[in-house]
Amino acid sequence: MTSSIIYYLKEFCRPEWWRKFLFAKTPPLVTPDHFRGYPELTGNECTHELRCMMICPSPGAIEVLRGDDGKWAPVIYKGHCIRCGLCVEACPDNVLKSGDILERNEDDKTYFLATYHLHVDNAKCMRCGNCAVACPVNKEEDPRLGSTGTSSNDDVIMRVKEGNLTFLHPEKCTGCKTCEETCPNGAITVARVVEGAQDEE
Repeated sequence: MTSSIIYYLKEFCRPEWWRKFLFAKTPPLVTPDHFRGYPELTGNECTHELRCMMICPSPGAIEVLRGDDGKWAPVIYKGHCIRCGLCVEACPDNVLKSGDILERNEDDKTYFLATYHLHVDNAKCMRCGNCAVACPVNKEEDPRLGSTGTSSNDDVIMRVKEGNLTFLHPEKCTGCKTCEETCPNGAITVARVVEGAQDEE
């Protein structure tokens, strides 16, 4: 122990150590060219489609929250945001902007198409119906669902039917993952598929 302390004291007394410590130079922090800047709000109304959250590759970087005025709006957490700009490109309502992304997309007529795929692991599923009751789209399609706990309406995305969780209209899924987060057994998953598209001239 004593020898270690003596070694460090000798090291700190070296003029070379002090020279490097006091006169160290670091390059200025430069933002790489491929960083597009932090997304900012454009003022357009958010329709709560959550595509920005679904496409974001950085966990916890963006969240769509309802404000005191009852309107939805994305919130960017800069500590997690990697400034890739995918949320700007994925939003169908141009709620976010970053650099010239929106202008280039308009000039090139490019955009993202997002679809969501639902999967249930029948070995884990208890057929409790929590996912069907929690689903916000289901609640819109069948307002009685929240009070009865079951649905007989075939317009919902999913419901327990004939003893199994059945997907009736998976194309209505908005990708919010409420069902996935609500499932006590982790039996249901929502996968996103995003592909680029371009309008023909």
